[in-house]
Amino acid sequence: MDARFTPEQDHIRRALRELLRKRCSPGDVRSAVDTPAGHDPTLWTALAEDLGLPALGLPERYGGIDGSTTTELALAAEELGRCLAPSPLLATAVLSAPLITALGTETQRADLLPRIASGALTATLAVPGTALATVLSLTGEPRRDWAGGGRAGGVQATQRADGWRLFGQVTQVLDAHSADLLLIPAHTGGYARSRTLLFLVPGDTPGLVRTRQTSLDPTRPRGRLELRDVAAELLGEEADVPGSPSAPADAPLQGRGELRDQPPPPRGQATTHPAQHLPRVGDIAATVLAAEAAGAATRILELTVEHALTREQFGRPIGSFQALKHRLADVYVQVQAARSAAYYAAWASAQNTDRVGGLALAQAIESLRTAAAEGIQLHGGIGFTWEHEAQLYFKRAAGDELLFGPVHRLRAHAAEAARLFDESDAGEVTV
Repeated sequence: MDARFTPEQDHIRRALRELLRKRCSPGDVRSAVDTPAGHDPTLWTALAEDLGLPALGLPERYGGIDGSTTTELALAAEELGRCLAPSPLLATAVLSAPLITALGTETQRADLLPRIASGALTATLAVPGTALATVLSLTGEPRRDWAGGGRAGGVQATQRADGWRLFGQVTQVLDAHSADLLLIPAHTGGYARSRTLLFLVPGDTPGLVRTRQTSLDPTRPRGRLELRDVAAELLGEEADVPGSPSAPADAPLQGRGELRDQPPPPRGQATTHPAQHLPRVGDIAATVLAAEAAGAATRILELTVEHALTREQFGRPIGSFQALKHRLADVYVQVQAARSAAYYAAWASAQNTDRVGGLALAQAIESLRTAAAEGIQLHGGIGFTWEHEAQLYFKRAAGDELLFGPVHRLRAHAAEAARLFDESDAGEVTV
């Protein structure tokens, strides 16, 4: 592993930090989250047009920048995390674009991916927030009803003469209220032999009702979707869908075990089985989130150190007290460990070797939670006020853990996937 960044990657970091320094102050962040979209559209345009962030990792023939993919996204996320910049990057470039690339038809890719790369189109994966970590295989394996609720709830899809129609409701979806395109998983084929497929729904489709919901972390906005006989387009080939007129008579229906047991498709071959691609998308998402959390932890630690060097008590800066130095040193070690874990996960993802994004995310969330808690406490009375930015970093840590954790489940699932504690036939535990 070469831990050095390339000149192009260093340029991305410098250019992005300079842009965010000018356009994303704490006041700008508070103003952005209060807008109907939950982010600053002009900042998103600058991130897309000037720096090409949504294009990172997309194929060049669709207007993308086909670099080492996850490493560049992690670099961008770390800088965005430093200032808690609200943006559609996570939902669009990390969760949605890889699924469109892997599952979409050539027509769908040619239509959607260039617009995503240019920043003209934002998208989101409409999975309920409470199920997102499991669906992405971060805290467990997705079940057959990962579209939400099975027969009694979630989203149902029916096929009519004029195409697919969706019914149902999804809550706590990242950027659901503002995304231009929704990737909605829905049950089809009846309950007894149902399967979950992904559908494309433009945000202005008749019958679609979108409402922004209150979330713990205002810099990570979420919304509710209500689908009332909404027209939708299947993501992928119609011939792959059992029960469709063009499907083979022996086309398999998805059972409970197919989510894990079905082999992945050949490289470059589109398929309508989204569950085959979710673990890969989850690993990339966890890696990017880990880098973002590491950037946030670094920044709140910097703010705390700056305060400790200027705030005086008993006639001397509080940062000169040994007990305080020890606490800040412990936080520094934890933050650096999280940053190292995030970039190792990015390297492993780019090499397509180990999937360690979940472990890196656990380390990063824990470090951000610790750094934010120490920052609030060491800032004293001002650290507990809504006016100070320390509370936003604490909310980001808590919000990420609710969406993608908790930390102990991230680590437990990683250990289970690695068969770390399998029992041998002799009853011994092998490591």
